[in-house]
Amino acid sequence: MMSANRQALDAAKAAQVVVQDQFCVKPGETVLVTADTRSDHCAVQAVLAAAAACSAKPLLLTMPQLPYQGTLADPFIPDALGSAAASADAWFDMSFPYIAGSAVHDRAMQAGRVRYLLLGDADAGTLARLYGAIGLDQLFEVQSRFDEWMASRSGASCTVRAANGTEFSFTLGKPAAAKKRHADTPGMSTVPGSCIFYPEPDSVRGTIVLDAIFHEHYALLREPIRLLVDGEIRKVHHAREHALLTERALRRAGRGSYGRVIHLTCGFHPAAWFRGRSFIEDIRTLGTNAIGLGVPWWEPGGGENHPDGVLLRQSLWLDGEPIVKDGLIVGPRELCEAARVLQQEFA
Repeated sequence: MMSANRQALDAAKAAQVVVQDQFCVKPGETVLVTADTRSDHCAVQAVLAAAAACSAKPLLLTMPQLPYQGTLADPFIPDALGSAAASADAWFDMSFPYIAGSAVHDRAMQAGRVRYLLLGDADAGTLARLYGAIGLDQLFEVQSRFDEWMASRSGASCTVRAANGTEFSFTLGKPAAAKKRHADTPGMSTVPGSCIFYPEPDSVRGTIVLDAIFHEHYALLREPIRLLVDGEIRKVHHAREHALLTERALRRAGRGSYGRVIHLTCGFHPAAWFRGRSFIEDIRTLGTNAIGLGVPWWEPGGGENHPDGVLLRQSLWLDGEPIVKDGLIVGPRELCEAARVLQQEFA
């Protein structure tokens, strides 16, 4: 097992990559770090130290762990956090459930000053693997190619399968925003290492079998949850232990119904390690799909108030062309070659 000193050192180096290399923090900038009482102390201190090393002005705000994400968290977020977020230059959110999608977060984005990163439940090991185990240039070579490829294929007929019994199809919808190598302008960012894409919500049909779920907390499933989807989620089969949270979270997100599939992803980070302890890291492991369930963000009542199901080692086809097979990128040629180089760099 890695020693605490080695883990702290690796986390410190990774935090420098996040703060200095990706987020381009400059001397004199205000850097806000939000955390909760469950956040990993070593990871939080690494980000604060990296900001101080840039001669920035770091500020740590710690609050009790939020019970929900999105606007459901609004009653639990202190008003003072809103003032700090709107007047910060960079904001590293290490709370989980996270603040993104809340009214405080929305107002900070509208103020047009802060650069936000959703680090969520990343601990020191997660930070080291996602940001310290491989160069960002190599990682973003795959990130940009994957984002661009999916954006260019709107309207494609897609199929997802996995060994756990998952098989569903959908029409690829509007492009998602591409992740930026340098977050040097105001706006929201998420950790690189996964490609997000949107289906036409009413087009999703088939069976989705989930291996883990983030509803009000993140949990591995001893018995999988099976969703039967025909435009909307029509039936949910789950173990009794997950009935209350799953029913409550789905119906809350779907405004009384089970809702729809609103986003899909594909993880490709070769250093990400699936442990069942970090949602942020787990959904970036090779071939993992974080499946958003609820109401699309562009419809009234939509947004971050939704659970995310996790599917492992997916295979993905676009118009019959294989893109991912058992979690590994296999096409198209340029994307496949970039992924091969990334894997070799890590190895």
